[in-house]
This record gives sequence, C-alpha cells and structure tokens, in this order.
Amino acid sequence: MPVIEIRDMSVVINEKKLLENITFSLEEGSVLALVGHNGAGKSTLIKAIMGVMEKSAGQISINGNLSQDDSFLDFKRKLSYLPEEPLLLTELTVMQHFQLYGMSYELSDELLHDRIEIWSKGFEIDDKLDEYPESLSKGMRQKVQTICSLLPDTPVLLIDEPFMGLDIYAMDYLEGIIKEKAESGATIILTTHQIEKVKHIADRYIMLRQGRIESEGPIGEFMTIQRRRSE
Repeated sequence: MPVIEIRDMSVVINEKKLLENITFSLEEGSVLALVGHNGAGKSTLIKAIMGVMEKSAGQISINGNLSQDDSFLDFKRKLSYLPEEPLLLTELTVMQHFQLYGMSYELSDELLHDRIEIWSKGFEIDDKLDEYPESLSKGMRQKVQTICSLLPDTPVLLIDEPFMGLDIYAMDYLEGIIKEKAESGATIILTTHQIEKVKHIADRYIMLRQGRIESEGPIGEFMTIQRRRSE
C-alpha cells in the first residue's frame, strides 16, 4: 500500500491551470525529488498536498484510507512541512517554537527534549534557544524552522528547497538527517532547482513542466535524460 497517493489532481486559480492531472504514489521510505524550472509547479504541488492551496480536482490520501477531503485534521497530522522561507512567530522564542511543534504533534517531553538537544547542537543554535526570531540571521531562522519540521515522526515529510539559506556544514548535517528519516520509514517529497544537491538523497524524481508531469522514474534515469538533452 502506498504511503501517499495522488490521483488526477489539478489546481486552477482564476481560470489558470497551475497543476494538471498530477498522479503518482510513493512507498514507505521513498525520497522523491520534484524538479523543474521556476513556475513549473513544484511549490504549488507541495502546498496542494498540505491543503494550503485548494485543489480543483483529484484526490490525495495517506496510508490508503486517510483522505484530505474526508479527514483534513487527521490528514494534516500525518504531514510535516519545511517551507522555503522560515515561518516563525515574532512573539515566541526559539525554544517556544520547538515546544509548540512538540505539543501540536503530541510528542513526549522526553523525546522532544532529546531531539531539541541533539539537533540544536548539530545545527549550532544551542546558544540561541532563548532568543526571538528578529534577533537571528536568516540562516539561523532557517535552522530553527528546519528543526521544527523534523521534530515529529510523520509518515510524510514535505520539504521545499531544503538547503535554502543554510551554510555548507548545515547542508551536510540536514542531508544526513533526511537519510535517517527515510531509513526509519518516512516518505519524503522535496523540491529542488539543483539536482546535484539531492542526487545522493532521492531515489526517484518527477519533472514538472508548466504544471504537468513531463517525466518520472529512478533518479539515475533523470541524470541520463539531462545529458541527452544537453547534447
């Protein structure tokens, strides 16, 4: 049974088709790279799965029977989302952000504490836990948002441009965590403009072009296609 399945999904806004007839499914532990040029529909697809952008047609389900249309709150609890730009609250400290995510996903205090301790040190922000977002650099804010998104053990993890704003060390550290998440059974969908940065993480790809799936398959096949088109 696929962990996530999307069937015939379209997104139309003001009579403009942003996505058209998107269909694919992913098994447990799969890492899918959504690739394509600006405006191809990558972020729109992520937002439609999240329910942030309303789909015009089609179905999205998790674990076979949990539909976005029928049980939206339960559906969203099965997702964690790392946006391209940090979405932090100015009135909360870094630690309070982590605690909020922990409560939202009903993490035990012990598990939450352990993950905060490990990942805040790993991303080198353990000295920033009592600070507010406005006092942090953009890269630091992105690290906070990244940890927030990684805290819960959801079946599906959505990542929009995972390495945006991160330094080289943080990129390598995040790559390792993504691999560990997949090995533990999480199904991951990530968007990227640069396939080189995710070729060691993803096992499959979907290439979007003008809101449609142009090609899909094992990540190695995408590299071959790219070389042939460049000849």
